[in-house]
Amino acid sequence: MDREWKELKQAIYTTIYDYNYNTNINIHNDINDLLEEINNLIGLEILKEEINNLINFLNIQQKRQQEGLPRTSIALHLVFCGSPGTGKTTVARLIGKIYRELGVLKKGHCIETDRSGMVAGYVGQTAIKTEKLIKSALDGVLFIDEAYTLKPKNSEKDFGQEAIDTLLKKMEDYRDRLVVIVAGYPDEMSRFIESNPGLQSRFTRYFSFEDYQPEELLAIFEKICDSNHYQLNTKARTVLLDKFHDLYSDRNKNFGNGRLARNLFEKTIENQANRLAKFADVNKDMMIEIFAEDIP
Repeated sequence: MDREWKELKQAIYTTIYDYNYNTNINIHNDINDLLEEINNLIGLEILKEEINNLINFLNIQQKRQQEGLPRTSIALHLVFCGSPGTGKTTVARLIGKIYRELGVLKKGHCIETDRSGMVAGYVGQTAIKTEKLIKSALDGVLFIDEAYTLKPKNSEKDFGQEAIDTLLKKMEDYRDRLVVIVAGYPDEMSRFIESNPGLQSRFTRYFSFEDYQPEELLAIFEKICDSNHYQLNTKARTVLLDKFHDLYSDRNKNFGNGRLARNLFEKTIENQANRLAKFADVNKDMMIEIFAEDIP
């Protein structure tokens, strides 16, 4: 009897899931929630405008199709240009969900990879490895970080070319089921795309992820504090902002951006813990407040 009941429950669950999926109803998110999530990201104002423009276009195309009007196709594959820690992976995941809500993709999941996930060490194995990865991304987004490493400079016999050739073929084979987002440093991504006519024809839409300004880094730091129930006092906030100004002024291409803020937060609360360890009695307020001396 228990087995029959379990099978019945599973059948009911499957029926409900299939109904929601096939009728494009999603019980977790709708497009407005996702738009709000995009717009609540710190900084990236130009990027937000570009994404909103793309969403508006796709939304109207969906409505045209519903009214029996022809749907104008545009390039949905994207190039994300920016330094590490600027939110490229986060936005790629949101793009997948947005495409799902707009009916572009059925699932909208995001498969994240880099060169190591596509390139093998032997002739013929890279194509197999890349094709398997692509199949896991069907009906969703394949996000390739540091994609330019697939085409190293002055390397004619690199297996990365095999991955690129396989990717281009499968993008054509699955043009209605796969969206590819490639990401990396701006100069390197330009070189990568321009190295192959197939890449140039498929990747025509670029999104730029600018380095975070000092005030934006402070906002990211405070957002991390809020989510972990910490709070900067006035002096600590001033010291931290000055530090971000110095780090921003001396930045190079490896500038950590959001990751820098996260690393500083982790070191800060470690310093706070060491400071509090000197006290016999530690109350809740003391554990919440961050002092200037805690900032590394």
